[in-house]
Amino acid sequence: MAAVNPGNSTATPAETDVLIVGAGPTGLALALDLARHGVRALVVERADTLFPGSRGKGIQPRTQEVFDDLGVLDALRAGGGTYPVGMVWKDGRRQGEHRMFDEVEATEADPYAGFALMVPQWRTQEILYTRLVELGGGVAFGRELVGLVQDADGVTADFASGPPVRARYAVAADGGRSAVRRALGIGMTGETVDPAPAVVADIRVSGLDRENWHFFPPTGPTGPADGEGDKGNKSDKGDKGGKGRKGGGGLGGDFLGICPLPHTEDFQLAAGFSDPSTEPDLSLDGIRKLVATRTHLSADDVTEVRWASDFRPRAAMADRFRDGRVFLAGDAAHVHSPAGGQGLNTSVQDAYNLAWKLAAVLRGAAPAALLDSYEEERMPIAAQMLGLSTGVHRGEVRRGAATQQLGLGYRGSALAVETRADLPEEALRAGDRAPDGNRAGIRLFDAFRGPHWTLLTVGTDTEVPELPGTRTVRFPAYEAYGTGVFLVRPDGYVGWAGESDGSIGSAGSVGSARGLAEYAARVGVA
Repeated sequence: MAAVNPGNSTATPAETDVLIVGAGPTGLALALDLARHGVRALVVERADTLFPGSRGKGIQPRTQEVFDDLGVLDALRAGGGTYPVGMVWKDGRRQGEHRMFDEVEATEADPYAGFALMVPQWRTQEILYTRLVELGGGVAFGRELVGLVQDADGVTADFASGPPVRARYAVAADGGRSAVRRALGIGMTGETVDPAPAVVADIRVSGLDRENWHFFPPTGPTGPADGEGDKGNKSDKGDKGGKGRKGGGGLGGDFLGICPLPHTEDFQLAAGFSDPSTEPDLSLDGIRKLVATRTHLSADDVTEVRWASDFRPRAAMADRFRDGRVFLAGDAAHVHSPAGGQGLNTSVQDAYNLAWKLAAVLRGAAPAALLDSYEEERMPIAAQMLGLSTGVHRGEVRRGAATQQLGLGYRGSALAVETRADLPEEALRAGDRAPDGNRAGIRLFDAFRGPHWTLLTVGTDTEVPELPGTRTVRFPAYEAYGTGVFLVRPDGYVGWAGESDGSIGSAGSVGSARGLAEYAARVGVA
């Protein structure tokens, strides 16, 4: 993987608009989205290469929509696959299938619902990196942050090697042990989800088919813990795995699961330990012994350990997501139990929320106050997803509609302006995710795709104003929207919603034109 040359140490800082610390899925997605907006961003990564493990392999339907917009979904689908059906083993015999997910039907409005995509995290990162390079970006590897100061105009970062970097804004995407967060003195509040250790590893093993996810429960339970394998986007040992409770969460007791990774020869092994004092052995011999002890396989069936990590799962959230010109995103802001596969997905959506706001402010189209909405919108979502992950981990919540993240939104945000009255309870409102649809030769996700805003009329010929840099789309009546006028944000949420009667762009409209124009100016549309 090519790297940007970090250069020689010098007193003259390199300059960029946005410094992104960390080249995991969060940092790469943010850099990619900023590149679409024409924003200069520099990604720096402490390691010499991208992360090598499969850890965060579950890509939820809402994140698939994000990746569709970013232009990488086809590559992810080609490099990934569906989750295999679980197969429970006991004493070397198949006991029956185990299905980890409640069925959710795809619809016209939610085309990716019911389809959690499995892609090893290393491959997701490679695909994001490749797309970033295509757009003219890159990553400076081998750049360890050692200092960060900010003033009224920007941020200056120092590194163990190479020149300092001066940026107008900085984003911490450097994981649960974030050096940026610590430099800012921002605390993390949370809990230990399970005091006992767990292991996740990428292995080569013979003797198992690749059509099933193989579960080896400890003696006693009637079935496996539900879903140990949805590893989130974790960047340090405290944040990478989970054990289940009540047969529903993950790595219950001395449970072990072995999952084939699509389009590779590898399997992802995930194992829990009932004794909190256990210190897992991650060597080849240690993993061989673990597999031989808990399954019908022999030690020699494990031929290679390609990557391994041990951890004690926890759930925690930063006390704030912003300090002046520095923002926290991904694991730097929130760390999850991996149960339910929420960590990587929540992290990518942090980046998706922040990118268009930074771009609008940096080009002078929106006031700096727009950036306040990042913390306002993302902190409640992170808290909700932490609770969900912990609930799945403890067997209190099943994987299904809730874990797909399609129902998340920002109705309470200052950026959600709903001007219609007396809406039915089920109506789409400002702050909601804008659904897909395909009518009259128009697919809405195709119309939304790109870094622009979309002014959408549904089931109405209402006149609307022309807004600079905005795509206007007229769509026939459609039950997912009802009727009305919707200004859809670059990240696919309804920002402003208005009535369908009258002429929003006319002088005679009752405040609608003025309200829409004021909103557009506030968010950087006009």
